[in-house]
Amino acid sequence: MKKISLLSFLLFVSIFPFSKSSAQTIELLAGNTLNGAVQGTLLGGATMAITDNSDFAPLRVGLGLGTLYGIGVGAYDITNGEGQAVLVSGLFNDGTNSSVIVLLDTFYGAALGSVVVTSIMLVANERLDKGLQYGAGIGAWVGFGFGLFDTFVLAKRSYEPVGATALNPANASGLLGLSFENGTSFGFVNPSVIGTLQQSKSDVSTTINPTVEIVNFRLNF
Repeated sequence: MKKISLLSFLLFVSIFPFSKSSAQTIELLAGNTLNGAVQGTLLGGATMAITDNSDFAPLRVGLGLGTLYGIGVGAYDITNGEGQAVLVSGLFNDGTNSSVIVLLDTFYGAALGSVVVTSIMLVANERLDKGLQYGAGIGAWVGFGFGLFDTFVLAKRSYEPVGATALNPANASGLLGLSFENGTSFGFVNPSVIGTLQQSKSDVSTTINPTVEIVNFRLNF
């Protein structure tokens, strides 16, 4: 087991450029992987809604494929930025990784699809729950497709050394945010990493673990 773990670690190090900032590299990979898992699960649910099927297999497949997709996008961000922090400016959103733009566009597509199809159902005097179901499912897939185009074609990227002020936003970090005029802001669901220093009698080591911050609070003066 130790040999397998060591081989996996060496393979991981050989693929990703840790030389500039291993913490930033892991944060980019963790953030994109988490977003990808959420993305895949959301699209799996959208598939269930479109096919009107209660089988949970699309959720399982979506989670697996979404995780692989997130790892791939993370590798894209890392290799293009050479381990530096990245700021992605999409058509509607800004983010610190590529996958979050796609994820937010998917949410917007699901919401817009629900509103449009439900409105049609109202005019046709049909069941509103079906309008929400099919509208959200179709809108999520349309939003996902647009999100990919937005992220990899329309979006502008800037790469800065870790700690650069340009990538230190005034608002709290998170996939969703809420800010006020007095400088107070809240961020919700923020992928991050935690470094832990471990010391023994003969050795000192550092462990870096990916985490998800549920709520962030920031007060600017």
